[in-house]
Amino acid sequence: MQIFHHIDSLRKALKEERMAGKRIGFVPTMGNLHDAHIELVKKAQETNDIVVCSIFVNGLQFGLNEDWDKYPRTFQADCDRLRDANCDYLFHPDDREMYPNGMDTQTRVICPTMTDVLCGASRPGHFEGVTTVVTKLFNIVQPDEAVFGLKDYQQLAVIRRMVEDLCMPVQITAGEIHREADGLAMSSRNGYITEDERPRCNQLNKSLNWVADEIQGGRRDFDLLEAEAKKQIEEAGFRIDYFSICDSKTLEAAAVDDAEITILGAMYTSAARLIDNLSISV
Repeated sequence: MQIFHHIDSLRKALKEERMAGKRIGFVPTMGNLHDAHIELVKKAQETNDIVVCSIFVNGLQFGLNEDWDKYPRTFQADCDRLRDANCDYLFHPDDREMYPNGMDTQTRVICPTMTDVLCGASRPGHFEGVTTVVTKLFNIVQPDEAVFGLKDYQQLAVIRRMVEDLCMPVQITAGEIHREADGLAMSSRNGYITEDERPRCNQLNKSLNWVADEIQGGRRDFDLLEAEAKKQIEEAGFRIDYFSICDSKTLEAAAVDDAEITILGAMYTSAARLIDNLSISV
């Protein structure tokens, strides 16, 4: 695996691969890699000749009082995992490389839809940071395909809309959610969960599945279902951020005749904010 810290050198290497007719896949990450990240790399390898992974903890998508300073940075361990997975290139820039004129004066990419609800409501400016850095990374790597995890469903939907709106020649592929044995979605933030909380943290996933079963069984009182699910999570000892039943494409509140529904939730442990989702066809 070749490691690059600078845009120019990565572009030069990828230009040679492209001229050789190689198809390039891309997996953007913020590091602290776990099995779910590696599965995204493997998925990219299925349809591409060369796979590029990036590790960049993007300060632009963190709000005030969020965990940018303490976000786990495990670069050497990440390199080992990527080498074991036969990743071809790793791009690991610093803030100066990605934001040479500073973040405050950085040109922004704004997706005006789907970004002020769910995670966007509780994290103002988050998705503006995501769409901006993903646009920059796409311009740097120029991939044929980029793979994102389904766990961040809203992020995936926003990026798909951005790519469509800006006519970017990048195929966006979703990688399945990977879970622990009890159903907890794998996340870099799971390391913040306390030993006391861990046995109860699968409640978010349990509530998602319970609501999905109720809908498949014929219930359409979505407001009441959301309220009941929130109560389940609160009774397990966690604070709710949101629990919403949505149209899978628009992320607007689901209508009773919607055929594709995604149920999304976010909750707080004592030191972590956990998200999860489940999509169903009705």
